[in-house]
Amino acid sequence: MFKFPELEHRWLNYWQEHKIFDKTLAKPSPRGRFIFFEGPPTANAAPALHHVLARAFKDLIPRYKTMAGFRVERKAGWDTQGLPVELQVEKELKFRGKPDIEKYGVQKFNAKCKEDVWKFKADWEKLTERIGFWLDLDNPYTTYESYYIESLWWILKQVYEAGLLYQGYKVVPQCPRCGTALSSHEVALGYQSVTEPAVFVKFKVKEPQKHGLPANTSILSWTTTPWTLPGNVALAVGENIEYWCVFFEQNYKDFKAGEAYIGAGDFFTKSITGSIAYGDGTSSGYSEPAQASISDIINGSPNITILKIRGSVLSNLGLEYEPLFDIKPLQKDKSYHVYAADFVTTTEGTGVVHTAVMYGEDDYELGEKVGLPKYHTVDENGFFTKEVTKWAGKFVKDKKVEQGIVADLKERGLLFAEEPYKHDYPFCWRCESPLLYYAKPSWFIKMSELREDLKSANEKINWYPEHIKHGRFGEWLEGVKDWAISRERYWGTPLPLWVCQECKKVICVGSLSELAELTKDKNQESRIKNQEFDIHRPFIDEITIPCECGGTMKRVPEVADCWFDSGSMPFAQWGFPHKAGSKEQLANSYPADFIAEAIDQTRGWFYTLLAVATLLKKAGAVKEIPPYKNVICLGHINDKQGQKMSKSRGNIIDPWEIIDKYGADALRWHLYTANQPGEPKNFDPQAVDEVVKKTLLILMNVVNFYEMYQDHAEAPRVAPKSDHVLDRWVLALVTKLTSDVTSHLERYEVTEAGRELAAFVTELSTWYVRRSRERFKAGGTDAGRARTTLGYVLRQLAILLAPFTPFVAEEVYGRIKGGLESVHLEDWPGQSQPTTDGQQLLADMVKARVEVEKALAQRAAAGLKVRQILGSLTTTVAFDEDISTIIAEEVNVQKVIHGTETKLDTRINEELKALGLVREFCRQVNALRKAKGLTINDRVVLKVGTDKAMAQVLENNREVIIKATLSRELQVVTGQHYRDKLAIEGVEEITVEMQ
Repeated sequence: MFKFPELEHRWLNYWQEHKIFDKTLAKPSPRGRFIFFEGPPTANAAPALHHVLARAFKDLIPRYKTMAGFRVERKAGWDTQGLPVELQVEKELKFRGKPDIEKYGVQKFNAKCKEDVWKFKADWEKLTERIGFWLDLDNPYTTYESYYIESLWWILKQVYEAGLLYQGYKVVPQCPRCGTALSSHEVALGYQSVTEPAVFVKFKVKEPQKHGLPANTSILSWTTTPWTLPGNVALAVGENIEYWCVFFEQNYKDFKAGEAYIGAGDFFTKSITGSIAYGDGTSSGYSEPAQASISDIINGSPNITILKIRGSVLSNLGLEYEPLFDIKPLQKDKSYHVYAADFVTTTEGTGVVHTAVMYGEDDYELGEKVGLPKYHTVDENGFFTKEVTKWAGKFVKDKKVEQGIVADLKERGLLFAEEPYKHDYPFCWRCESPLLYYAKPSWFIKMSELREDLKSANEKINWYPEHIKHGRFGEWLEGVKDWAISRERYWGTPLPLWVCQECKKVICVGSLSELAELTKDKNQESRIKNQEFDIHRPFIDEITIPCECGGTMKRVPEVADCWFDSGSMPFAQWGFPHKAGSKEQLANSYPADFIAEAIDQTRGWFYTLLAVATLLKKAGAVKEIPPYKNVICLGHINDKQGQKMSKSRGNIIDPWEIIDKYGADALRWHLYTANQPGEPKNFDPQAVDEVVKKTLLILMNVVNFYEMYQDHAEAPRVAPKSDHVLDRWVLALVTKLTSDVTSHLERYEVTEAGRELAAFVTELSTWYVRRSRERFKAGGTDAGRARTTLGYVLRQLAILLAPFTPFVAEEVYGRIKGGLESVHLEDWPGQSQPTTDGQQLLADMVKARVEVEKALAQRAAAGLKVRQILGSLTTTVAFDEDISTIIAEEVNVQKVIHGTETKLDTRINEELKALGLVREFCRQVNALRKAKGLTINDRVVLKVGTDKAMAQVLENNREVIIKATLSRELQVVTGQHYRDKLAIEGVEEITVEMQ
């Protein structure tokens, strides 16, 4: 079998030796620049199969655009900071969290991060090169470099001076393991489906009779986060929701006799089967108490008393309830009352929301509005504080702790009910710890103010697949929240914010030179200007600035979200605006014409690119958004059963195993054509094997066939002239193919283009080459026309394949003598449609093949093999003589007749039987020639020993046999036995010998 991996290694060496990539960049680019942005990977882990997917798509479009007349620079990039790097180092050092880092030393820890980030750099570069992804790896941008961080500082200063950067005390998603807040787009990356206990809790009303309520009244509330209950300070109700106070005279389900419960009316109708009859009430106060026997609805149920109360009234009653836990700092005047809030619904739960100010965004806003105490019962690492005495120092999301809280409530008679609840819960996208919504000070960027700007920019982006535009991405922009930009971590871009320790004045520094001037410390100024210090922590923290008030300004301790690093790459990759030449470089490389990444980047890189560019547009620093015009959004790769690949499942596939066995081109082709880019791909190595067998090997067999007859001349650059119907057909077909593939690629429809190419390879082999074999063998003028036609078609095909399968395309191009040093230096063919005659021929050939299929089906039904010639075929279409001849040869009939139905004449006379024997004889002789290693240049004396009847048949067709078997002489005798025996149905014995 043809060994594609060996072929690819040969061409890799050739490209490197002849600097082909560099030459593609140096070739004329009459259409100007085409800008590609490389989304930076992090090299602290080995690349996996899904990285091949992204890099294959990233490579294809720039290759195509280069051949189409553009200059496409492809600058590599490395994402080198942030939580992904820190967590890997923590794991290596066996740290359990931030305290271990502080003890180890920030300087040592960051030095380890800087070292660790390059651990798999060689692997990434090796894979990038091996799959044929042409990328400038010698001049990459690196996010931890000072020039890059300076650019980030400049961006933050523009944002700050535009009034879009602020510090706020907000509830943010906190990772207790990493000890830092996450942005909303980071949270979106880590949702998992979980089943957790949902508890219904009884909040006992103090002095209920004072408010006209039954004794022993409790307000029912529902929560899926029992760990927040010690922090409860209030209950919230909806103003326009109708609440019931229901008193039960007997036990019923979870309702206890002699107790009254307050909840939404909808909750009670769901909890008690059927409807409950009650008196009419008013919306402004209590209804008249109504007695109703539930036994009218459920036999044996107790009598109940129902009191209706509008939420607006309920919140104004001044109800106070008993705290669930004794937390002294929370016990203030306004604590443990019922308040109205617009976020309350009856969709889930009881219509009453338990409120813990510090652990929910809505809770915090309500607490701000009514003046509730702000006090943490949980620390930033997710452990209960000392005030929660029973679980002090315990992790709040520990199942045993949550079960303990529920058990404690049950023991004290405060648990109404408990049920399992399946829902999506956010986990840290890196360490997979459950996130806690936690009130804390953080630095935010006002993205919510730019919602309309973001949406407007998105309208200008061409998304493929198109539904992402207003679907996953558009919906994200519609609900965009302020960006929590700060991280309480170590290895990242230091926020360039200095705060006075006395007057609290804040300044944002936009560059190192600006910082050097502000510090007023000659030693520090010298170190900065001479670049003698690392811009990272802890060194940057040593730089102070004198304040106008006489105080000292120190840098805030936070670093920036690492997504800010990658989202700023259009500007920071050049060190804009500080680095020499960066303004010209940005002008020549912004915005991007094309980017590609996986679908999770809709809330990652795709979003942050747009967010940063929109911020700079708002600040007046750039004129144009969006920062990219076209994006291919890729689905994820799963195993062949559709399961996510993971080490724990043992279903991870090493990309090197696939590449080493089948070749990079086969893998690339499968990833392009298996299904649409945005759909998940269930990866099965067998499917890559099928690419080899059904496309690549077929193509190489065509090339092998061409080489048997080529005259060592360069394959034609211009379509040759030929009157033969097959030549005219295949030339029209390749013209149409060129037009279709070009149109698809212009629309970023990679899958459609790839499938068109695969179909053409099949057509070329199974129809053109197979039907033209005898022409090639015959020699002469017609064979020359066939040869030049096939050479031209293969040359065109190699060019069209070059962006998809760069190695195989190079092999085809080289073996047919394409003319240039590399197929990748070729210009993309001009786009045109077949002539009117060509289009008609394509349509007629489709109809002809339909007739052929019908006829072959009739042959099969009659049990007649194709090698047995028949008299005639009647077709429903009137074909010209050329196509009729092709149909006759394909179906093996003497003539084709036009009629009202497709009908094969299956009658066999002696003449037809003899012709069938001749055809089978020639077929077996040629198979024997091939087995003996003979070529088309080997002319033989063919000796045949057989019976009299067969001998006569052979003699009657002597010239046909000599031509078909490439013999120079045919000798037929009877009674003679030769070395090789043939088996022909209906012939007693026949042997042959070739000399």
